[in-house]
Amino acid sequence: MDIQISHARRIRELAATRPDEVAVRNVSLDGTTTAATWVELDRRSSQLAGALIERGLTVGDRLGIGLRNSPQFVLGVLAAWKVGAVPVPVRWDIPGWELARLREVIDPRVFLGDTDIPWIDATAGLPVPFLPDAVSPQINGICSSGSTGTPKVILTDRPSLYDERTTVPFIAAWNPVPRPQTILVLAPMYHANGLTTLYTLLAGDRLVIMEKFDAARVVDVIEQHRVTTFTATPTMLQRIADLPGIEQRDLSSLVWILQGAAPMPPSLVHRWAKLIGAERIVMAYGMTEGLGSTALRGDEWMAHEGSVGRPFRDTEIRVLDDDGNELPAGEAGLIYLRSRITGSYRYLGDAPPLRKTEDGFSTAGDVGYLDADGWLYVLDRRVDMIVTGGANVFPAEVEAALIEHPEIADVVVIGLRDAQWGRRVHAVIEPADHANPPSSGEVISYAKSRLAPYKVPKTVEFVDAIPRSAATKVNRGALVAARDAAQA
Repeated sequence: MDIQISHARRIRELAATRPDEVAVRNVSLDGTTTAATWVELDRRSSQLAGALIERGLTVGDRLGIGLRNSPQFVLGVLAAWKVGAVPVPVRWDIPGWELARLREVIDPRVFLGDTDIPWIDATAGLPVPFLPDAVSPQINGICSSGSTGTPKVILTDRPSLYDERTTVPFIAAWNPVPRPQTILVLAPMYHANGLTTLYTLLAGDRLVIMEKFDAARVVDVIEQHRVTTFTATPTMLQRIADLPGIEQRDLSSLVWILQGAAPMPPSLVHRWAKLIGAERIVMAYGMTEGLGSTALRGDEWMAHEGSVGRPFRDTEIRVLDDDGNELPAGEAGLIYLRSRITGSYRYLGDAPPLRKTEDGFSTAGDVGYLDADGWLYVLDRRVDMIVTGGANVFPAEVEAALIEHPEIADVVVIGLRDAQWGRRVHAVIEPADHANPPSSGEVISYAKSRLAPYKVPKTVEFVDAIPRSAATKVNRGALVAARDAAQA
């Protein structure tokens, strides 16, 4: 197939060759499911594209999309590609001041928010316009933020040309995958893991999009629609695995799953290996900027526990010290990646560029090491590292140890200001049983049995729920600032 065709043309091709095939299903908060065929997606995205052109959107403009996972979100992205505009999803649940700041950075020609949903739906009554073949100069943008909270919009600096290489499933590196896949979208589509499923949609795969992650409903949807794959964070996988009776549920349709965002706690890997088989689990490491990636299958992880894999596809890795010198195997430093396929991005806003070598390796600030056989181990983000009493503690390591406690449902480890230690290791814990949580002493004793003494939390705090975003991410900086301010 010619891989240099526009996304708009690819949508038309699928509508012509698979007109009545259901391409996308949307599962709402109450479990109601709606479906759209390829011919419907083509028609509705063209109608919306025409209406957006009437509002002034044109080739090269940015379209802000502040919508939940929904039919309207999907149509917004497809319509942007048909116009030749750049879709930039934005979190729908942020405060007004933060949204205003993000919109200033994105500078969209048109912005679609919740109040625009009736307008989007009303475009169904419009004629289907003729749209000349157009190509977006950047395939999409993704909103992020640095450790300081500075708005950062990452533009994937590739045009919206259909490229089969970006749609090949990770698991295909180990074994063939039946296509089309039925992909369950758990993550919010303002996040890269959710949005990039639209690339695979253009490959002819089918999407089942959940409006919001709900562990119990996830299993229902897998059974009902015979889902073959999904991508999830460790927190999502933990919540699914913790469901009562999960061992008796039918997960047999799953051909493979992809885990990303953070290293998996060992106990969680073993739990999912028992549920679906280690050979069906793929763990990957990368970042939104698309610098490159690593991956390994679950059975490989068993032989290299804690690793995030070896270079995937054309990715190259170096581990360097602060002076740019390459470090020997086993010695921790900054992880640098380079990839010709995916390593093309640029920022909007005032976010500082990533550190880069003269020959094109970049680092997002993650700290880790390579072993003698080239397997990568990620310790944590440098910005999250806690310096306590002169020693370096990586929160991810402490969290991985504590989450295996049967009475702990969720945990975040942060460093709080301390007169004696500079920063003390502090664990924020959501207990599995709120009526009967473990004591602070029990948590600390458990940590002592699994960690070096200087890594053990000195203080423990219990909360009703860890404040996670819809993508299950935590703003550590906000947690630290609130607690430092309270003890000032």
